[in-house]
Amino acid sequence: MRRTFEELVQEADEVSVAGWDFSWLDGRATERRPSWGYARRLGERMARARAALDVETGGGEVLAGLPTLPPMTVATESWPPNLALAAARLRPRGAWVVADDDEPRLPFADGVFDLVSSRHPVRTWWAEIARVLRPGGTFLSQQIGPRSVAELRDYFMGPREGAADERVLAGEEAESAGLEVLDLRHERLRMEFGDIGAVVYFLRKVIWTVPGFSVERYRDRLRELHELIESEGPFVAHSARVLIEARRPTGQAA
Repeated sequence: MRRTFEELVQEADEVSVAGWDFSWLDGRATERRPSWGYARRLGERMARARAALDVETGGGEVLAGLPTLPPMTVATESWPPNLALAAARLRPRGAWVVADDDEPRLPFADGVFDLVSSRHPVRTWWAEIARVLRPGGTFLSQQIGPRSVAELRDYFMGPREGAADERVLAGEEAESAGLEVLDLRHERLRMEFGDIGAVVYFLRKVIWTVPGFSVERYRDRLRELHELIESEGPFVAHSARVLIEARRPTGQAA
């Protein structure tokens, strides 16, 4: 039996969005994955590292899925529900989970880590990353690219004419912080939302897509989108992903 708009929206508005696990969307939304295989790359580098830091770890999902962690592994997170999830996943693996706020400075001494990673950071603190890396250490990150899921954002908030996105400057910002860019790639990836509940869940979880989103605020637009999906099929958008790997030059003093 087909579920109503109200049923779909209420369910998606009440379910927990803690952590960075999107399995609730299985069978309801899809997103093509980047070709570079971030988790595999990160696993390879973690296996060679002695001391590693994962910034904005979310619920620790990525680190917990890796086969090997360095002897010293630290993860930071600022959102309390995510902190509890990350601690439950990572402490049994011998990793430390540190509560941190959303602004620099990173609470670590200079030149401590030979690997720093971050998957989908809200903002990358390039100078701080360069500071905590050892000479020769590397930063590996998969980031949100410019105009990611713009179709969904524009549906609710209207198109942004000439809007710039600072994340497109990742390579320049890394170099400005004194890092050497080893790899920089961009991809746009097809997404499909199969019902309005998937849209609500995504917007509650990925809060920067439509800032200030709530069901009550956008109920009319949600209902219109529900009817559009029912009549024409999944809503299609495109995510933007950036892979960057950068190194602190060996000649820099720790």
